[in-house]
Amino acid sequence: MSHIAIIGATGRAGGRLLEEALRRGHTVTAISRHASAKLAGRAHVKPLDVDVLDSAALEKAVAGHDAVFSAAHFSTVPFAAIVEPVKRAGVKRLLVVGGAGSLFAAPGVKVIDTPDFPDAYKAEASAGSAFLDALRDETDLNWTFLSPSAEFVEGKRTGQFRLGKDDLLVSAQGRSWITFEDFAIAFIEELEKPAHPRQRYTIGY
Repeated sequence: MSHIAIIGATGRAGGRLLEEALRRGHTVTAISRHASAKLAGRAHVKPLDVDVLDSAALEKAVAGHDAVFSAAHFSTVPFAAIVEPVKRAGVKRLLVVGGAGSLFAAPGVKVIDTPDFPDAYKAEASAGSAFLDALRDETDLNWTFLSPSAEFVEGKRTGQFRLGKDDLLVSAQGRSWITFEDFAIAFIEELEKPAHPRQRYTIGY
């Protein structure tokens, strides 16, 4: 059993990570601006109302944990806002909910650079790619970055999925997708049995 902190624990990805962690017997510090209003009274959950851009508050919130998960939006929460407080708190393990934009759709062509990539998601995808590039230069933390498939959606918890490295996964039906629920299974399993230290990997059907 681990004691973990989840930044963005009331969001769609963070919320599924919280539920999967609890299902497997871990204790969770849930960090978001309104965590206490949404998670008060949950067993094995300590909700903390923290603005993640408040560096000192975030450092205090994550101190003493075995690992930190970040499910924060890249376009509004830059690299240093997450990594520096985690490092100052002395936590060595950081697991980041990534994006699909930095995956390769074809040799040398990132998903974000494909003609059909939606303009509405470009800012988030660009920031996510920059976050990953900065992580790759990070030597103090044992980090892992898990990119979902192109479609990251609500759905069923099946436990049936594929893992990949840096290339976008596409199903036999031509769809690139993963549910938040199955993403959470894979990422909590990475917490329990580390297989991708200082690496990005991806998940899909």
